[in-house]
Amino acid sequence: MKTIARDVSKGIHEDTPDPDEDFKPLTAEEAQRLRDRKPLISPWRVIAIQVVAGLLVALATWGLTGRQNLGWSAGYGALAVVLPAAVFARGLTGRFASLNPGTAVFGFFLWEMVKLALSMAMLIAAPRLVVALSWPAMLIGLVVTMKAAWVAVMLAPKRPKL
Repeated sequence: MKTIARDVSKGIHEDTPDPDEDFKPLTAEEAQRLRDRKPLISPWRVIAIQVVAGLLVALATWGLTGRQNLGWSAGYGALAVVLPAAVFARGLTGRFASLNPGTAVFGFFLWEMVKLALSMAMLIAAPRLVVALSWPAMLIGLVVTMKAAWVAVMLAPKRPKL
């Protein structure tokens, strides 16, 4: 059995390579090339794709089953994803969201908690708001809409290679 001694001066194991040794900051030109290769995706684009996915799943549920309450249940499940996501995106894109790194981190966690609380409140209120609620249909609408964010990533505009 091998014993790993700890180097107290560095605070790491002696046979573990130091990740900071090979670190090289990017130049302005390298950073710009990286930004061009990997463009940011707007949160509003993701929400728009989620809205489309939610409408499609609600209409498909209604159309395939012929039961209006299933369509409304699936649509409400989609709304339980889209509405909190829109509040979250609005909070993150506000003017105070990026004043400095500290407020950005605090804002992210604050708006994430608001999003979670709003989602939970909507799910708790669902039986009172949707007549003849179908939990399986609502969960299908919720999951499909949530997973539509990956479609937004796959459909992100590609920049031409230079």
